[in-house]
Amino acid sequence: MSIGSLALVSPYALDAPGGVQGQVRGLALEMTIRDWSVSVAAPGPANDEALLNAGVELISLGASTSVRANGSRAPLSFHLGKARSFARACEARSVDIVHVHEPLAPVASWPLLARHKIPILATFHRSGIDALSSFAGVALRRLVRNIDDAIAVSDAAATTLRDTCGIDSTVLFNGIDLTSLESVKASATTGPTVLFLGRDEPRKGRRVLLDAAPLLGRDVTIWVTGKREPVESSGARVEFLGHINEEEKVARLRAADVLCAPSLGGESFGIVLLEGLASGCAVVASAIDGYEQALNGHGILVTPNDPVALSEGVRQALALDSQGVAQERRAYLEHWSMGNLAGIYEQRYRALISARNSEQRG
Repeated sequence: MSIGSLALVSPYALDAPGGVQGQVRGLALEMTIRDWSVSVAAPGPANDEALLNAGVELISLGASTSVRANGSRAPLSFHLGKARSFARACEARSVDIVHVHEPLAPVASWPLLARHKIPILATFHRSGIDALSSFAGVALRRLVRNIDDAIAVSDAAATTLRDTCGIDSTVLFNGIDLTSLESVKASATTGPTVLFLGRDEPRKGRRVLLDAAPLLGRDVTIWVTGKREPVESSGARVEFLGHINEEEKVARLRAADVLCAPSLGGESFGIVLLEGLASGCAVVASAIDGYEQALNGHGILVTPNDPVALSEGVRQALALDSQGVAQERRAYLEHWSMGNLAGIYEQRYRALISARNSEQRG
């Protein structure tokens, strides 16, 4: 018998790679372990095998459309009717708590916020303000006021929320699944190996790493996700991986000596950096707010958009004693575990449910 019912809402399709989707998926799995009855609503097909096998109910909010946002592309659904139906279904089934992610993003959580008949916890991930987010913050300000507990994943995300919507939040973090990272066999390597994980977007800084490749030794291999593009033949050997699934991502992380994250900006929290640390990689990342918070001295930070600085950081990282570094990180990483994060969220869920029950009795 479950101890409570939880509905998680992602505005982004689960079959597309992304940090928000990873957090929704990881939290859903963790809460089922804690004996909650969990449902997940998101755009796209309701066929996530890991979630279904864990007993999580999946609800599709309609087909997803790729939309440019914050220097990236977001797989959103604009099917307001589906979102309304989901909100009414939550009420009919007496769901105890709703946890929405990125509530400003169209349109998954808007009917839940408008109706506000169930306690709502909202997690804000976005860092950085553009014209669209400024407009959304003003246009949806009345809806956002219906959030019962606002969480930001970083100080940068909290600042963005305050500047766009005028509300304060509690700063938590994104969680990592330490167990799953340890259960996958590492890929084979032929020498010093650097890994880049990210979408084919200028904001992720992939071109900066490709420009740094000629400055590295010929014994170095750089694994790069995404489609092939021109790169100088001198220096490090670049291997383009195309699109990879979660299992291959973890296998590559466990094999690589260095994880390189040369993003230009707009990163509210560097969950992939923590995954790199947990997999035993040395981490080289751009010195931007979200990455600085995640690493907290456990990686090498370099000037953004500077191939020379990036190559120097990678050389420094390759020279580290990875085994000794990994041992120093374990206690630090336990703080960021998905289990720890789920425990914090569970306490807040219970507090919101208790407060709503007290109001109804009163």
